[in-house]
Amino acid sequence: MASIILVRTTVKSAALNLLTSSVLACAIGPVLAAVSDSDRKTAAKMATETCAVCHGAGGRSATPTFPRLAAQTPEYLEAQLKAFRDQTRGDPDAIAYMWGMASQLSDSMIVALAEYYSQQKPAAGAQANAAAIAAGRKIYEEGIPSLQIPACETCHGKGAVGNGVMPRLAGQHAPYLFKQMLVIQSVLRSAPVMHGIVKDLTPAQMQEVAAYLNSL
Repeated sequence: MASIILVRTTVKSAALNLLTSSVLACAIGPVLAAVSDSDRKTAAKMATETCAVCHGAGGRSATPTFPRLAAQTPEYLEAQLKAFRDQTRGDPDAIAYMWGMASQLSDSMIVALAEYYSQQKPAAGAQANAAAIAAGRKIYEEGIPSLQIPACETCHGKGAVGNGVMPRLAGQHAPYLFKQMLVIQSVLRSAPVMHGIVKDLTPAQMQEVAAYLNSL
């Protein structure tokens, strides 16, 4: 039993070390390239005529299958669009929807799209079961000390507004958030820091966190 506890503690410590490194990286943040007026116009046209079919006007998706992009951090959007284009994000939805859509995007257009969506007005949160929201808020703000799971706001910020490459989660569809936690937990989506944090969460706990974030 002692050896099991030691292994568990070692794994958690490694996850926390990765988390600390990621927080420091977020504080520094990548330097985004300058966006030309031409790229801004092209990105706005693409977002309005193509991306909006799934992600909604201004990135305020009405369908839980597709994430809301409005007010998302530009650093996160840039990183994910490059991962889709380069086929390094391989979860099922990425393969089905985004690999083809992002395949022809240039670096400058990715930066322009990231800027466009980061400047859009966020969607309003949705209220759900009050008990679930309260439980999710506790996990988000305090973590689960008994499992050495840190508070989500350590990386994603107070109010879940995001921090550099750590995405904004506030107002995101609860089913989408729950699904992403599941694919990260099962390593269908490669996210080492997040895997170390969510791997011990139960489905009920993940749904509670998702309900809280959706309410913001």
